Amino acid sequence: MIEVDEVGVTAGDVTLLAAVSVTAQRGEVLIVRGRNGTGKSTFLRVLAGAQKPSSGTVRIGGVGVIERNRDFRRRVAAMIGLPPMAPDLTVFDHVLLVATTWMNDPAAAAELARSVLAELDLDALGERFPHELSSGQTQLFGLALVLARPFEVLILDEPEQRLDPEHVESVIRVLRSRRDDGATLVVATHSPVLADGLADRTLHLDAVA
Repeated sequence: MIEVDEVGVTAGDVTLLAAVSVTAQRGEVLIVRGRNGTGKSTFLRVLAGAQKPSSGTVRIGGVGVIERNRDFRRRVAAMIGLPPMAPDLTVFDHVLLVATTWMNDPAAAAELARSVLAELDLDALGERFPHELSSGQTQLFGLALVLARPFEVLILDEPEQRLDPEHVESVIRVLRSRRDDGATLVVATHSPVLADGLADRTLHLDAVA
């Protein structure tokens, strides 16, 4: 599903991501590990189409990365940092908006929105506004927004941020379910618990930096 061949990113004389090659099959989780500054987020942005590589190639589902192509956007979902949130929409409104954007059936979109919030233990918070959430709840809310849409590849940058151990385990459970449904996941993390709970293969950027 994902083929990365000698992809590197530079800015002038600064190396943001040393050249790296890796593959991930459908239904696998690729964990990306490395110290701060080794290029984890840069690597994810390249996969998501938000950063052009300086060298090498990326193919997802056999085709190149084209962020503005709707078929590519339908195939690839990413959370690299928290997504934008509207202060006058509730948590449920946000998730429903995302689901409705990608689905033709309003009833199915509403059911998906409710299901995703329940999976992440946010169903009781559906009528709150984003500014009323704790930092951990906000992190889970961001994850709910990216899960409330179709994808074949899910790209996540440190989804464990701001979460207590119980909710890290919840995230592992939810992401395993997406893997078991056939999605390919690429997850950058500093958490050995998350890595051990999800990894089918691991890319160590420390080794190439």
